[in-house]
Amino acid sequence: MDPRISAQDMMRCDLCETAMVQMHCDTCLVNLCIACVGKHMISDQSKKHEIVPFKLKKSISLCFDCTSHVKERCRMYCHQCDIPVCHKCINASDQHLGHKLLELWKVVDEKKEKFTKEQIELNKTIYPTYQDIASGVQNRMSQLEKEYGDLSTAITKHGEDWHREIDKLVQELKAEVDVMKSTQLQTLQKHLDEINKTMSDIKDEINTMEMAINTNDLSKLLKVKSNVHLYKNLSQKCVPTCISPKLLPGKIQGVKLSELFGAISSNHLISYEQLLEEPKTVTTIDTGYGYLYNVACLSDEEIWTSGNSNTMKLFSINQGSLLKAIRTKSGNLLTDIKVTKSGDLVYTEYNGGTINTVKNKKIEAIRLQNWKPRGVCSTSSGDLLVTMYNDDYKQTKVVRYSGSTEKQTIQFDDKGTLDILLLQRTNHSVHEESPQTVRIVSLQLMIKMTVSTS
Repeated sequence: MDPRISAQDMMRCDLCETAMVQMHCDTCLVNLCIACVGKHMISDQSKKHEIVPFKLKKSISLCFDCTSHVKERCRMYCHQCDIPVCHKCINASDQHLGHKLLELWKVVDEKKEKFTKEQIELNKTIYPTYQDIASGVQNRMSQLEKEYGDLSTAITKHGEDWHREIDKLVQELKAEVDVMKSTQLQTLQKHLDEINKTMSDIKDEINTMEMAINTNDLSKLLKVKSNVHLYKNLSQKCVPTCISPKLLPGKIQGVKLSELFGAISSNHLISYEQLLEEPKTVTTIDTGYGYLYNVACLSDEEIWTSGNSNTMKLFSINQGSLLKAIRTKSGNLLTDIKVTKSGDLVYTEYNGGTINTVKNKKIEAIRLQNWKPRGVCSTSSGDLLVTMYNDDYKQTKVVRYSGSTEKQTIQFDDKGTLDILLLQRTNHSVHEESPQTVRIVSLQLMIKMTVSTS
């Protein structure tokens, strides 16, 4: 076993490789014996060698034994190969010819400096950022625990409300049954009383007949009048007709009770966004415009379009056919279109200064004073958000409308400074294959996070 690398052997001088190490050069990261200190100091006078007792060394020890040459120590570092090398690696082969070679101590200093900066960045920026994220996730988890607890409580309460309503309905039906039963029994009892009276009259008639048959008194016999004809033909009302009451239950089979009971909204669902690598073309529609500007989806099967024209066109996505065309009320070119939550078509006229809603073939207009509308969008609550310029083109703002009522204006920041907004239309759900053609693209999407816009 080589005594220099034996675990049981003492550490040897890096220069003479025989004497025991007593000193250390913090500059070159070299271990030295007393005799070799002077030799090392004059070996490279361009450096300021910091010689200290070995036990007081500040830097790590360079104890890299060359993996290619036995008994050789690595003093240099090959930047391209990213490995320490000895003098034989450099001089005895062409393996590192033309490579950038650095003194090992410089590499160590550079790495230490790099790691120091990265450690500071990790401590001051990266780790705190992850702490904030972790804290946010934990807070969200706690919030979800409460929200889902409230949701379970709400479902239970809703179920109890259903049970109460069902119990109430059962009691109402039973009360109705009791009334029906009482009414029908009273009718039948009255009918029975009439029949019993008739039966009593018949018995009297029988007795009278019996007396007439057994009498020899002609005067009495002639006085007896027969009433049998009154009892021969039973009237319809004398024959009791009873229709048994039945429950006609509502159909449960085929009815989704979950739709009647209620469903869970998915506002808090979290997943990852993913797109198909290649979009799939469903159909290509020639809109007939010189330039197509806007597309708004009415449904999964129909889309509204507008272009460099005063006409909006409704197309069937699957058929590609024109279903309807509407001209602007003023004849002006329209600027933007959107479909509201209720399915109404909204369009803006920049030159006309109007925001228009098409309802039941009628056009209702909001006319602006000293402002010109550009982009429009519909929120989940049914409100409209409209971007607009003033007449001198020096101001912009976003206005929220509920119907024709202005609810909110966004124009200044929190410091009261005028915000110059970049007003652009937001119809980017389609791809313009040519100026007048729209290509409907199907993208497979998983929602990253749903956010309600109220």
